[in-house]
Parts: sequence; structure tokens; C-alpha cells
Amino acid sequence: MRFARVVFLVAGIYGLIVIAPLYFMEARIGSQMPPEITHPEYFYGFVGVTLAWQFAFLVLSTDPLRYRPLMLPAMVEKVTYGIAVIVLYSQHRILPIVFAFGCVDWILLSAFVAAYALTRRPAATAREYST
Repeated sequence: MRFARVVFLVAGIYGLIVIAPLYFMEARIGSQMPPEITHPEYFYGFVGVTLAWQFAFLVLSTDPLRYRPLMLPAMVEKVTYGIAVIVLYSQHRILPIVFAFGCVDWILLSAFVAAYALTRRPAATAREYST
């Protein structure tokens, strides 16, 4: 249980540190990694949804057993971006630094899977809930 708490706490804090500043970086991203962002609604939508997931990870860290079902969509969140960066990098559509940060999602996904596997109700407790 402690492993899951730490994993989701670290994931949430890391995500807040990395994602929140993006709200203030639209112009900088456009100038440092052209072309400019042409659909800001997609950019800010991505940032907002991703930021919301960081708060979900923090909630998960408070009681992994209680929120265990939420671990499954958390894994989907990690794998979808992880796949996207691999495909985009293989097509030479993103910079290596973007790929590197995207690969962090694969590390977190592995930790989420391990946390899910390790976070189970003891057999006796599970039987009590089914009656």
C-alpha cells in the first residue's frame, strides 16, 4: 500500500511541476519549437485535462485501496501519451527533448501497473464485502 501511495504522490507532484507552467508558455513554445500553436483550444484543453489528472493522482495517493479502480484510467492516461510520443518521434515530428519527457510516462505507467498489482484487498476482507 505504501508503494502505491508514494507512486501516485510522486506522479501527481511531478505532473503539477511539469504541466502547470504550460499555461504561461504558449508563445515561448511557438517560438522555440516552430510552428506556432495554431489551435490554442487544443493546447489549453490538453493542459487542462492533464492538470486535472495530476490532481486525480494526488487523490489516489491518499487511499490507494479505496480508489484502486481509478488506477485503470490512470494507466490509460499514461499509455496513450506514451504511444503518441513514440509515433511522433518515429515520424520526426517532435524534438528529442519532448520524446524524453514523454518517456517518463512509460516509467510512471510501469509504476502504476505495479501499484495496481500490489494494491488488493486481503481475501478475508474481500469476502466480507461480498455478503
